[in-house]
Amino acid sequence: MRRSVTVLLTALAPVSWGTTYAVTTEFLPPGRPLFTALLRALPAGLVLLALTRKLPRGGWWWRAAALGALNIGVFFPLLFVSAYRLPGGMAAVVGSVQPLFVLGLSALLLGQRPAPRSLVTGVVAALGVSLVVLEGTGTLDAVGVLAAVAATASMAAGTVLTKRWGRPDGVGPLALTAWQLTAGGLLIAPVAFLAEGAPPALDGRAAGGCAYLALANTAVAYWLWFRGIGRLSAPQVAFLGPLSPLTAAVVGWAALGQTLTPVQLSGMALAFGATLAGQYGSRPRPFSSAEKNSRKLSMDLTEGPLRR
Repeated sequence: MRRSVTVLLTALAPVSWGTTYAVTTEFLPPGRPLFTALLRALPAGLVLLALTRKLPRGGWWWRAAALGALNIGVFFPLLFVSAYRLPGGMAAVVGSVQPLFVLGLSALLLGQRPAPRSLVTGVVAALGVSLVVLEGTGTLDAVGVLAAVAATASMAAGTVLTKRWGRPDGVGPLALTAWQLTAGGLLIAPVAFLAEGAPPALDGRAAGGCAYLALANTAVAYWLWFRGIGRLSAPQVAFLGPLSPLTAAVVGWAALGQTLTPVQLSGMALAFGATLAGQYGSRPRPFSSAEKNSRKLSMDLTEGPLRR
């Protein structure tokens, strides 16, 4: 029961992120993706810092900076670049393979062997999302594809490293969220000003949209996400990611007058089923001692010539 509540609360994060596109297009000034990313990250981080009144110490300064870069500072701009350069929902399709990235990185960094069922579930989730968001065909932009893949890999690495490093003693997930959002926002700020110039003037409607993105969509959502990483396995958290494009499709249908075809509904069922299977299916297990020794020997043989 307790684990189910944790899963449901963590799932609220990608559900909230699924509203980002609608809020951005309907409330915020157009053509300012980096400014939007900056507004999502930095104000939220500063508010949480003021609430927690905790700063990193020792090695956690560079760890917080690294996690902030992977989860926020690098991920946000790359995500927007891919969304602007790729047709339809191709960026979301690339992003939906994040569970597979996490499974691979968990094997390398956490010593967890991915269950075959999890690999199949990850493929099914990506297929379901592609049926929901992929519209039509067209020439794919190489920069857009590379940006989408890099964004997915960045978020996956941030998720796994957050799980590997945990939190310092006496520091809760709220403070860890504050550190990452602030570090990521500070990384985005100079890029946004150089690329897009001064921030645009905001009317009341735009200010309300910015407040929602900074507080509910980012501060609260990322706190729930990092809290979930601390209590669930990294693959379990990653398998909640497809809820974001599914939510975007539902919001588009309910609020923006977009239609959902039978194929899209079938894809939603597939992706949602894969999300559930990712929570209650086979869990990753640690490598055995023999497997660990084999992997270590393989690494020694590979790295030996380099050392010499």
